[in-house]
Amino acid sequence: MANKSANLAIISNNTFEATKAINLDNYDISSALQTTLEFNELIAIFSSKIANKIPHSAYVYINPEFDLEIKSGVFTRHSCNYALKVEQQQLGELKLMSNHRFSDADLQVLETMLCCLIYPLKNATLFHQALKMAYTDPLTQTHNRASFNDSISREMSLAVRNAKNLSVIFFDIDHFKTINDTYGHDCGDTTLALSAKWIKENLRDSDIVFRYGGEEFVILLSDTDAHGAELLAERIRASIEHHTIAYGMEAVKITASLGVSTLRENDTIESFIKRADDAMYTAKKRGRNQVVSSK
Repeated sequence: MANKSANLAIISNNTFEATKAINLDNYDISSALQTTLEFNELIAIFSSKIANKIPHSAYVYINPEFDLEIKSGVFTRHSCNYALKVEQQQLGELKLMSNHRFSDADLQVLETMLCCLIYPLKNATLFHQALKMAYTDPLTQTHNRASFNDSISREMSLAVRNAKNLSVIFFDIDHFKTINDTYGHDCGDTTLALSAKWIKENLRDSDIVFRYGGEEFVILLSDTDAHGAELLAERIRASIEHHTIAYGMEAVKITASLGVSTLRENDTIESFIKRADDAMYTAKKRGRNQVVSSK
């Protein structure tokens, strides 16, 4: 009986030490994850902190709400996937990859450590949801003027630093006041929302559309020269022209005028966007439903 009691004491002590080690690891992970609200940084920190306990060759984090897919490392055969959520709130999906199959013990430790990631991800989600609301036009679900002001400065700096092209398209719905006066403001709102939808259908993932004000939109095109911007503007113009809005018993046809500008050396924000705005008004003066470049 004495030997058995001693053995039980040893087992209990080993369990205590293991639990203590896990708690210390989790505290270290949790502390590190409190330093940021950016998804890519959270996942990178979590990956580095668990590397000693759960060796892995790569990770993939997907969050459909924010159109995120974050990848890092060498993709290998074996993987484990976790759909992350808390209190019915979806927080994305995390996949870890390894050269070897994850053992049951590995997965148990990983699941314990994932608890440290949940609430930092929730905080990041709430932060980015608030940011998204502040930068989104509620009617058209495009970015708003405030978002444009931030984005244009950033994209111009990146284009200059990396010697890349940058173009902008100004888009204005023709005779929008007549649509409002004839069919009512509800029809005008429908026209704006559908125009935004049809613009988006013609864009690349890297292109960004903003509601600039009233019936005017701006499309920011990274790594796009003047010719590419003109082709896209014409595709958008044709798409708008070929659609019909069914409003009540009425079929409403709309067109749009578009102006294109490409970043030049020594451009300021004002000069860059003014050329596109001027080109758009030239399209209006020439009869509407056309694209004019600022050449």
